[in-house]
Amino acid sequence: MEVLELLPSSFGYVIFTYFYSWIMLSYLGVKVGAARKKYDVKYPTMYSDKEQVFNCIQRAHQNTLEVYPQWLVFQTIAALVYPTSAAVLGAIWVTSRFSYAWGYYTGDPAKRMKGAYGYIGYFGVIILSIAVALQLLGVL
Repeated sequence: MEVLELLPSSFGYVIFTYFYSWIMLSYLGVKVGAARKKYDVKYPTMYSDKEQVFNCIQRAHQNTLEVYPQWLVFQTIAALVYPTSAAVLGAIWVTSRFSYAWGYYTGDPAKRMKGAYGYIGYFGVIILSIAVALQLLGVL
């Protein structure tokens, strides 16, 4: 049996959500690279002792990388049974990471909270993943 026969057709939306997340991560990475050049922060130094804005740009990227693997797992589990819902929740989470980063890029870490709406997407796919697990166990 082919994979395309196993996955629901709307899983294609989820694949586009993964692609969207790749664009987001690439964007955040490019911003860090540009900030390294602008603020003269050489590799392998992670943070600057002098440039708070650089640290905020770096932190926006780093924090996203810290949560990304968990999001990928829950996004995938949720998408196997609820592909359309998972795609919408995933798009919300990915979009929120742009808002989070743009707030952080101001140099005022409190403004990163402009991306707090992403918890809707993040916790949404976690809840759907729990529902999938309970269905597999015959509880639901």
